[in-house]
Parts: sequence; C-alpha cells; structure tokens
Amino acid sequence: MATKDKKNRNIERQTVKPDSVPTTIDTSSGAPPEVRSSSAEVDAFVAQMKSISVPDQRGRGRLIFAMDATMSRAPAWDMALGLQAEMFHAVKEVGGLDVQLVFFRGAGECRASKWVSDPDALARLMTTVSCRGGHTQIGKVLSHARSETDSRKVQALVYVGDAMEENIDDLCARAGELALLGLPVFLFQEGNDPSVSRAFKEIARLTKGAWCRFDRGSASQLKALLRAVAVYAAGGQKALLALSGQSGGDGARLLLTQMKPGG
Repeated sequence: MATKDKKNRNIERQTVKPDSVPTTIDTSSGAPPEVRSSSAEVDAFVAQMKSISVPDQRGRGRLIFAMDATMSRAPAWDMALGLQAEMFHAVKEVGGLDVQLVFFRGAGECRASKWVSDPDALARLMTTVSCRGGHTQIGKVLSHARSETDSRKVQALVYVGDAMEENIDDLCARAGELALLGLPVFLFQEGNDPSVSRAFKEIARLTKGAWCRFDRGSASQLKALLRAVAVYAAGGQKALLALSGQSGGDGARLLLTQMKPGG
C-alpha cells in the first residue's frame, strides 16, 4: 500500500514562465486540434515550466486547477480551452490567489506547475497542452492536492473532466482525506455520462464542494461559479456569503446550496 501511495503522489512539479508560453493549438477554425505527441513537445513544455518561481506569500489563498487531457476530450478541446480560460479570468478578477495548474494524459503522465500569482500565465500554458490517449488519473490529482495542503493550506481544488475510469471507492477514500483537511473539490463535468456524474457528485458531497455540468451553453454560469470558487479560496465562506448577497452573485448562491449538508 505504501508503494502504491508513493507512486500515486509521484507528480512532477515544474514551473511556467508567463512571458514566453507559445500558443500551439489553433482555436480559430473550430475543428478539433491535431494531437501532438512528440517527445520534443514535452521537453519544450517542461523547459517553459521550469523558468519561474513565485515567492511564498502566506497571506494569499491557494487554488489548484486540474484538468483531464486524455483523448476523449479531443473532439471538444477547442471549446473546452476557451471555457477553461474564462475560468482563469474569473480567478484573476478576484485577486489574492496563487494558482497551480495540474493535468494528466497519456501513459501515466501527470504534471503540476509551480504556484503562480498571475492566472493569465497558466491560461497561456494551458493552450500548449494537447490531448493524448490514456486512462484517467483522478486519484493522482486528489493525492497531489492532499500533499500540497499538508505542506501549506490549499483552499480549493477545481477539476474539469469527462470520464472516470478508476475505482470509485478508492477515489472516495482519497476525497475523504481531503474532507478531513477542509479542502473542498469543485468538479466540472464535460458531457453527460451518468456514471461520471455519480462519481463527481459523490466526491463533491464528501469534500463539501460542488458539481456542475460543463458545456458551451453553460459558459456564463461556469464563469460565475468559478468566480465564486475563487472568492471562497481567497476569503472563505464569509466572503462567499457576502458575494451571494450582491448583484451577480448567482454562482455564489448555487455554490452555497451545494456546499451545505444535503445540498
């Protein structure tokens, strides 16, 4: 068991330079992007991630943004990148947050950036990620989130994906560990697979987080929800309650409804 846990936590942490991240996915045509799988691309990606380091700012909230980059997401990857970029912009509007990007794809590849204070840097980095065939690695994401919050408190984990190919009981056990640490998981599901919905909803319930459908028609709601998550990560439930009472606080109100017991 110890060997398995060690393997699950083996996420390579690198860094991202915000001023030199190339855009390698063409989102102008609306066609699915070409799948890139060369080792040179991975090497370039890692090199870009190594060049920035953010000082420790203990007064700031921390939010992990994790995404599934396996092949099943390729047909709608352009659309997903646009919506995910909107999420990052929502985080930037709130401010006071350090953000880390995590993604998985391929044969066990799972990477995490350094913590950065400029979400735009990670939004640009995200556009360089292409899809590769492989199974989901949600367990690694949850274990990584626990490891990070063991080191220093993480206020929220956001996850975007369309599939769940792991043992649900194992995932729920890891979600329970996050619940004990007070780390809610906010899951955005692309597509409508009912088995995925059940798994995501259970993880959200266990961690006192929330679940939401993710598609082109929900762009405005997703942005409102992500803004609410960012407000929560930066200022806690008190800040979220304050946002819920304001004009445009629909996302905060929906989030609070799901986060309460029985929600």
